[in-house]
Amino acid sequence: MMRLASLLVKEFIQFFRDRVILILILWLYTVEVIICTYALGLDLRHLPLAVLDQDNTPVSRQLVSALTSGDSFDLVGHPPDMAAAEAWLQAGRARITLVIPHHFSRDLRRGAAPQLQILLDGSDGNTAATARNYVLLAMQSLQTETAPASGPPLAAEVRVWYNPDLTNTRFMVLSMIALAALMVGVIHPAATIVREKEVGTMEQLQVTPIRTGELFLAKTVPTLFIGTLSVFPSLLIVWWFGVPLRGSLALFVLLTALFLLSAIGIGVLIATVCRTLQQALLLSFFGLFPIMFLSGTLAPVASMPEFLQYLSLGSPLRYYMDVILGVFLKGVGIAELWPQAVALLLIGLSLFAAASVVFRRRSS
Repeated sequence: MMRLASLLVKEFIQFFRDRVILILILWLYTVEVIICTYALGLDLRHLPLAVLDQDNTPVSRQLVSALTSGDSFDLVGHPPDMAAAEAWLQAGRARITLVIPHHFSRDLRRGAAPQLQILLDGSDGNTAATARNYVLLAMQSLQTETAPASGPPLAAEVRVWYNPDLTNTRFMVLSMIALAALMVGVIHPAATIVREKEVGTMEQLQVTPIRTGELFLAKTVPTLFIGTLSVFPSLLIVWWFGVPLRGSLALFVLLTALFLLSAIGIGVLIATVCRTLQQALLLSFFGLFPIMFLSGTLAPVASMPEFLQYLSLGSPLRYYMDVILGVFLKGVGIAELWPQAVALLLIGLSLFAAASVVFRRRSS
């Protein structure tokens, strides 16, 4: 324990002396988040749709068919009641829920003003706005075909949850924070280990009584601690953009640490096969982009080819995106996020264990 404690103190001292790394981490969690949030936009397809059809008539089924005939919506099921419909939105199983009330078709034929309820998951404002526009267009088309020409217009009660103003800024700022955590977790341990290989200090440490496991922990624990601590400056950016924190901050920090386990494991694996810092950085970016693209931050997973959707199950960033959106915008707790927590734990421990084994073999 004394050797490990001394190594950890040494790593922390070395980290805080490296002004370039400090500036880089601060840049990733603040300036880059701001720039990317203002600059980027998303266009999504294949939105999960749940339908609570209380009318259950040919007209109501015609409306559902019109919505799901293209690639804009994917029907994921019919919740039995409003409580289940709300639970599906809360858990992320559906991104939009269409509630068709009783006597919908009767009112439509009589020329009355039938109403529909559209519940939208507004945590991604771009998705919610697209879904709302498509549903309203389908409703207008149905009214033209079914309702009398002189009848009143079809009215829809639209309620956008989690992001009422349908701004895409909230989704972007949270996704950029997730990407910053991934980059810090991967690049920092890869760069520090390879840099010590280049200057020769790694060989000096190996001839000391320090065990390989202690050296591995000394190289990874500071990154885990610093990476977890670095999310707090980004909370100022979240506040700047008006993103609410509706869930538990402690749960967010805990799941962030689980996510960083995966990122650190990837970084150590990269460091063990690289001999120079340039190789480590290039290989880090080579692995970062697939993880980013398969996570749902830049494009919805549902719109990817099926084999890529299965491949995305191995991306820890996919589960971390559910965590960060759920905690900040939806206010969900561990009851809803336990599948993501288990996935992050399994992926993180697997990568961390693999990195430890490879590190021991290369260092022995």
